[in-house]
Amino acid sequence: MRYFIYLAYDGTNYHGWQIQPNGNSVQETLMRALSTFLRQNMEVVGAGRTDAGVHARLMVAHFDYGCELDCVHVADKLNRLLPPDIAVYEVRRVREDAHARFDATYRTYKYYITTRKNPFNRHYAWRIFHPLDFEKMNEAARLLFDYTDFTSFSKLHTDVKTNNCRIMHAEWTQTGETEWVFTIRADRFLRNMVRAVVGTLVEVGRGKMTLDGFRAVIDNKDRCGAGNSVPGHALYLVDVGYPDDLFIASLSDTSNT
Repeated sequence: MRYFIYLAYDGTNYHGWQIQPNGNSVQETLMRALSTFLRQNMEVVGAGRTDAGVHARLMVAHFDYGCELDCVHVADKLNRLLPPDIAVYEVRRVREDAHARFDATYRTYKYYITTRKNPFNRHYAWRIFHPLDFEKMNEAARLLFDYTDFTSFSKLHTDVKTNNCRIMHAEWTQTGETEWVFTIRADRFLRNMVRAVVGTLVEVGRGKMTLDGFRAVIDNKDRCGAGNSVPGHALYLVDVGYPDDLFIASLSDTSNT
């Protein structure tokens, strides 16, 4: 039987989601807790791979187990076993063929920028030291809707079969006197894509790249023409969507009715 785990984590102390040979990862930490609870070696598959330092307000992963579980009980036990910077929100039973990565219909990320030094958000927002034209950056962001091939914003030498993505939302909004957030939603993202998009939009905001230049970056499909990748600590995965027909009522669901 297959289950989805809905979780969140502060990525500050991790080398990203995916298991690494020489560093702590969220995936390995979650697998260790699940294996301890179920008393057998468990594998989990995530909806995506967040880089070192990147956070998730909502990540989804799936695992398989031989019999039906009480999902509320599983979530409670995992939270007791996991460190304070990882929290399980919910465990849900899904169809046997459901896949946390391949069945996701969209993913949403947010990137936070601040212009003021603040010791309490130094791990959660990128402080910038120069003024930005966010109106111009939003004009550039709207150009993303005209494209599907985002090779220019992809990490080089990845193993994906296509660099096509469908952007559903991309916008900068002001959340405080000195704070801005970029929200982007797509059916899929390439490795390092959001950080590269933000870095290139910042070039537009600084006046170092025109709107035509931004369009040319995408047209040329050359990573070297895009802006630098911005720091990972200000990036958050905030939502992952799935079709309703993937989910199956669990023991805990029926016991509450």
